Amino acid sequence: MKAGRKTQYYVYMVRCKYGTYYTGYTDDLKRRVKEHGTARGAKYLRGKGPVELVYVKGYKYYKKAVVMERRIKRLTRKQKETLVGGKRLDKVLSDAGK
Repeated sequence: MKAGRKTQYYVYMVRCKYGTYYTGYTDDLKRRVKEHGTARGAKYLRGKGPVELVYVKGYKYYKKAVVMERRIKRLTRKQKETLVGGKRLDKVLSDAGK
């Protein structure tokens, strides 16, 4: 009997107090967002807190999460706002390719 994969990877986006977005990936979402609220988070966000989690998508595989994080980081601000507003990621990415 095979053991199931228990680890889940997340691509997430937080908005800082100045309105900018930061995108990252993690296997422990709660811990990572908490770190972003302290000096232990990403250097980009230091001094820009508090942060608000505005987007999360889970993936079964680490590599898929990393690839999607990179694709989201390349989106324009307007596209990121569309994603945060509830449009599906695949739709935002397909619109970005047009």
